[in-house]
Amino acid sequence: MAQNTSERTAGCRHVLILRLVASCAQDDYNQRCEVKGAMTSRLHIVSYSSEPFRDREEAGRLLAQELSEYKGQKAVVLGILRGGIVIADIIARELDADLDVVMAHKLRTPGHEELAMGSVSEDGKVFLNPHVLQDIPVPESMIEKEKAAQLAEIKRRSEIFRRVRSKISLKDRIVIVTDDGIATGATTQATFWAVRLEQPKKLIAAIPVGPADNIKRLARDVDEMICLRSPPQFYAVGQFFMRFNQVEDEDVLKILKESQQR
Repeated sequence: MAQNTSERTAGCRHVLILRLVASCAQDDYNQRCEVKGAMTSRLHIVSYSSEPFRDREEAGRLLAQELSEYKGQKAVVLGILRGGIVIADIIARELDADLDVVMAHKLRTPGHEELAMGSVSEDGKVFLNPHVLQDIPVPESMIEKEKAAQLAEIKRRSEIFRRVRSKISLKDRIVIVTDDGIATGATTQATFWAVRLEQPKKLIAAIPVGPADNIKRLARDVDEMICLRSPPQFYAVGQFFMRFNQVEDEDVLKILKESQQR
């Protein structure tokens, strides 16, 4: 991932601005995204089928098969809350990897809430997307207000989940980020930006389903992107699961507690 980064410090805040320049060449199933001045990331869309998964567990097992080369490599699998933790748990079991949750939040662009102007990580570090802020100037005061709002929610969740699982350091680790699917991709992209800050050895995205355009765009932010299915007609993640039950905080706590015992 190419990254021309400028960093500002205001008190305890660290702001990193990512500048991403990419040109992508593609074929039907295996695609490589050439990121100028840096490295090559790999995009693998397994199928363009609209067939639904039975449940999140099935999607996790299928992703684990695609990730089999990382078995026994002490990878860390991060589940985006909440549905992603179910899939992350299956992958971690199959790969003998560590399991954790990721609690980064997107910073919503005022007036365009689905558009991420940046992200804030669990420890308060902030990424700002220069491309968004160039088109939609946002006053510093509004950025600070949005940061405070997202950090408050992160703190609430951290107080719940960190009681049973301390945060795992990602530095120099193979890190696999997963969720139960991608729609707009704003939260997922914010997560990638935050994880990058921790300097993983390799950053991999493992996604069951998502629209092709968004999958290809997000592939620029990771070293490897695996997507099981990218159907031509995409309306919502839930339409591609026969069983798509709500995942509650209690379910996440149970998964994290059980992972500690493995």
